[in-house]
Amino acid sequence: MERVVTMEFLELAKKRYAVRKYEDKKVEEEKIKKILEAARIAPTAANRQPQRLIVVQEEEGLNKIKKAANIYGAPLAIIVCGDKDAVWKRQLDGKDALDIDTTIATDHMMLEAADLGLGSLWVCAFNPNIIREEFNLPENIEPVNILAIGYAAGEPASPDRHNETRKPLEHIVRYESF
Repeated sequence: MERVVTMEFLELAKKRYAVRKYEDKKVEEEKIKKILEAARIAPTAANRQPQRLIVVQEEEGLNKIKKAANIYGAPLAIIVCGDKDAVWKRQLDGKDALDIDTTIATDHMMLEAADLGLGSLWVCAFNPNIIREEFNLPENIEPVNILAIGYAAGEPASPDRHNETRKPLEHIVRYESF
């Protein structure tokens, strides 16, 4: 049976952009649950599922995050962490998949948020020591990134912007050998 592939995913991926201004409106619980489910089903190395998520939507918690990072007034933030005790490690060289696994989960959440009509911003520029202290992270839990989510304010970025802002395929793709 031949599978029919549509452009819907690429349209969604092109629609999503880094939102740096949010409406003062809470994200509905049913949407939060769908976003979290997207992270839960994300693939991880050897299915170890090391991602650990801290959902922050109350003012007190958002203020704690603001000590460590700029989330541009988002009403919801998910601190994406990885459990160093649960992560898969490649036997040949000991490389662990913590950053990879947590980033795949983050990407799934970003795309689910976009599909739900929400904006998001993947934040990697933050002080991990402040996050660790403010949110009582145990030693084995590493904060990897913060996903700011909410209803975007202002004009959305054009889905066609990638034609100018992304390198052409010929620049990033090689076939059979480098």
